[in-house]
Amino acid sequence: MATDTATGIRRIGLVCVPTPDQDKAIEFYESLGFEKRTDTPLGGGYRWVEVYPPEGTAGIALAPPRPGSDVVPVETGITLYTSDIDATHAALKSRGVDVDAEVARMGGPVPPMFWLRDPTGHSLMVVEHA
Repeated sequence: MATDTATGIRRIGLVCVPTPDQDKAIEFYESLGFEKRTDTPLGGGYRWVEVYPPEGTAGIALAPPRPGSDVVPVETGITLYTSDIDATHAALKSRGVDVDAEVARMGGPVPPMFWLRDPTGHSLMVVEHA
């Protein structure tokens, strides 16, 4: 059931991640199981690309950097869910994805997790979530 807010904002649609090589980024995110839902030319060699996890409604826009801007790798704050953290970690590691050496297990209310890096060096967190 949708509820209105004072601003009208109701959900997150996209997180924009700058990437200098969109094709390489698409290939990477597709290897994680994401699907490319948008790939629109913008002119001047630019494209608007969106990838989404198979069960997600929020996606990642793989955008080219602004002209004259360098892309600096950042912790994106993006958290990806998996139901089996150990199997996901092992699968990504075996495919050559840049993942942490081990799954972090802090205990308590903090779920098991690890970080991965995309081809640009941006970090995303993978968390076990039922």
